[in-house]
Amino acid sequence: MRQLDLNTVAFDANGLVPVIVQDANTNKVLMLGYSNHSCLSESLELGRLVFFSRSRQQRWLKGETSGNFLNLVALYQDCDDDALLALVEPVGPTCHNGTESCFEEPNGTQ
Repeated sequence: MRQLDLNTVAFDANGLVPVIVQDANTNKVLMLGYSNHSCLSESLELGRLVFFSRSRQQRWLKGETSGNFLNLVALYQDCDDDALLALVEPVGPTCHNGTESCFEEPNGTQ
């Protein structure tokens, strides 16, 4: 996998890039978010994932309100430089509905 190089990320017309979030220990896909250059830089500095909320049009530190942070282990870019994979160690559930993954039903099924 290719380590992140911020200078080569192909951000879309809105300055965003999709970030697939995967548990570094279980390999379970946890969520999909979007980030911009500034948020990615901050993620690398903090060691926690920072996204750009498309609905609120602002920076979003995952876990800032809930305490369910996504501690960054590694950040990779795909072969086209237009998507990222973040390996994380989650602190608590990832999804706002209380599930480990945003790809689960609230009752825990996938």
